[in-house]
Amino acid sequence: MMVKILLWAVVALVLGLLIVTALFAAVSSGRVEPYRDADGKVLPGSISEKIIVRLNGADNGLIIRGKNLDNPVLLLVSSGPGTSDYFLNQAYPAMNLEEYFTVCWWDYRGMCMVYDRNLDPASITNEVIQQDTAAVTDYLKERFHKDTIYLMGFSGGTHIALEAAARHPESYAAYIGMAQAVTSGADNDTVMYDFMKQVFTERGDRKSLKKLEKSVEPADGASGSGRVVCRDWASYVYLVHTAGGGTIKDKDEFHGIIIPILKARCYTVKEKMNYIRGMKMYRTTPFYDEVTRRDYRTLIPQLAVPAYFISGESDYNSPWPLVEDYCAMLAAPAKGFLKVPGAAHSPLWENPEPVVEFLRSISR
Repeated sequence: MMVKILLWAVVALVLGLLIVTALFAAVSSGRVEPYRDADGKVLPGSISEKIIVRLNGADNGLIIRGKNLDNPVLLLVSSGPGTSDYFLNQAYPAMNLEEYFTVCWWDYRGMCMVYDRNLDPASITNEVIQQDTAAVTDYLKERFHKDTIYLMGFSGGTHIALEAAARHPESYAAYIGMAQAVTSGADNDTVMYDFMKQVFTERGDRKSLKKLEKSVEPADGASGSGRVVCRDWASYVYLVHTAGGGTIKDKDEFHGIIIPILKARCYTVKEKMNYIRGMKMYRTTPFYDEVTRRDYRTLIPQLAVPAYFISGESDYNSPWPLVEDYCAMLAAPAKGFLKVPGAAHSPLWENPEPVVEFLRSISR
């Protein structure tokens, strides 16, 4: 009798795994759906494609979508560095940026849809990524017959995009930094620490407070100044999510990132696995070390193109007070800062209406 029970338990487990696998595959078609009119026909003048193009000696993954090819072109440099952002569009369908821009969502070399296990991480330097950015920009300008395009960096992608705008102002109508990286070290970590300590104290969350105190040490070894540096960035960011200031306001990494990736139809099962592989690989590259220890307040104090910054009012992953201060000090032909209510690190998706209107006002 016991043998039969165990046998049926094994059968049930196998069937369950097969069903879960089938469902996972069903929502992992890897397709990007076209825009359709009221009759179900492809919307004339629109574009919706997922392609791989060989530029600067490497494969680049591009998802290009827009409802009207006459609209301005916007290159969105993915976050991380090394993580793709297009999956958020399915999780937050109210985001309608593609009504007003032809948006290119870029997977740069070695990440997500162009992950290559044979690619040497040591070959990915900041200089190489900057060359890639220029190549993708030129591709979009030529393909869509534009003299300039809009350049938008998101989170870790702002390291790439901000420098590209500084290097090649002739190519860009404006620079947009969403969840802009400004600096690292004590200035950044202390703002995050103060936010988290206040939240955890108000909640009476002693467990998180204890973890927070263990996660930092006095800046420059001097106690009493109130300035701190984190011991481990990954653990620190996890605590920021716990406090409600992470990728999505009041959502942890599992519900705000992992679940939407697993459910995303735009990636195949293989691409979803490569998403994680590419993300991990980028943490081992010279590029990652080069850009994540920068202070743009001194490195890029001016731009020759208009510069605009967008932050969620609860964003303490890229702390919005530092972004606002950077915008104020930056010398640029025109500039602006938008703090988005009800949003943390991903305002374009969390509260798209004011963000999209802000971007439309820039392009008019």
